[in-house]
Amino acid sequence: MRSVFLIGGGRDEDAIVASHAPFVAAAGARPIAAVVLDEGADTDVERWTGALRLAGARDVDAVVVAPGRPPDVAGAGGVFVAGGWTPGYQAALAGRDWLPPDAVYAGFSAGAAIAAERAIVGGHRLGAVAVCAEEAGEDLEPLTVRPGLGLVPFAVDVHATQWGTLTRAVHAVRAGLVGEAWAIDEGTVLIHDAAGLRVRGLGSAYRVTADLRLEVHAQG
Repeated sequence: MRSVFLIGGGRDEDAIVASHAPFVAAAGARPIAAVVLDEGADTDVERWTGALRLAGARDVDAVVVAPGRPPDVAGAGGVFVAGGWTPGYQAALAGRDWLPPDAVYAGFSAGAAIAAERAIVGGHRLGAVAVCAEEAGEDLEPLTVRPGLGLVPFAVDVHATQWGTLTRAVHAVRAGLVGEAWAIDEGTVLIHDAAGLRVRGLGSAYRVTADLRLEVHAQG
């Protein structure tokens, strides 16, 4: 079973170390590929390779991708999919056979969202109801779910407390767009592997079940 690390975001050093270090440790001495979407002038590969090095990684290379240009990450023991424009990452990476079968996976923000089988890629309205702030909508108005990488059987939302996206996850489940969802705080990683599910880092992860129960999980 592949080990998957879902990071809810966060820019400060404490948040980066707390959320990235478990993935770096799982990758061990193997090379890590940081997969970064080509967003033109906003593409900043140093942000992502630097964050991984801050968390203890030594062998890190960036791979810039775009729709129609999937990543070449052959030989990587760890694959880290960065944050940014979630619909663009989904278009570039979903539905393609590019991830090495033995690689540990980590996703940061957008990279975490698209790890799902059914990925919440953005949107801030469900019909007439505003389900989160427009600023969290990823340039999409309707709450939008698209095929993801299929690495975890639940949907993922990110920046849960900081951007108020937990409510978007709740509405996605309530509307039947996804069967279950986890919303993850910044500075926090939800780990899915053979040992089960667990939370590490500074914040919490919130599970929304099919019967609309809300569970709060923190490190412990």
